[in-house]
Amino acid sequence: MTATSATSAMVAVRRVMCDAVAEPATATWSNCLVLGNEIVLSGMTAYPAARDAALDTYAQTLVVLGKIRDLVEAAGGTLGSIYKLVIYVKDIGDKDEVGRARRAFFQTPYPCSTLVEVSGLVFPELTVEIDACARLDVDLQQAVV
Repeated sequence: MTATSATSAMVAVRRVMCDAVAEPATATWSNCLVLGNEIVLSGMTAYPAARDAALDTYAQTLVVLGKIRDLVEAAGGTLGSIYKLVIYVKDIGDKDEVGRARRAFFQTPYPCSTLVEVSGLVFPELTVEIDACARLDVDLQQAVV
């Protein structure tokens, strides 16, 4: 492959920002990137909401899913564009609360998902972190099941 053909195969990359999900000026990451039709999100937490008020895992999960939705919509997608979630919880015993929040937020067919327990998150009051993948050319709500 020549340098010219490698360059012509490059996918357009766009950084997405939205007021609803502030990205700190000092951040060394992007909350959301669009690579062609692919939307990739960094791990989202309920910060600062969970710092301002005690939120259980169900409530934190709803806050996080709301941030994910807001970023996907700012990128041009919809809730149905989200096809994969990776969920990190501090206590695997909270899996039912995470599932309850997912059922409240999504409809069938649900996004694919991985759920793992971790020893800690960036702030001690956080109980869940979720990263997501979505595609602009996908709508799970139109899926044939």
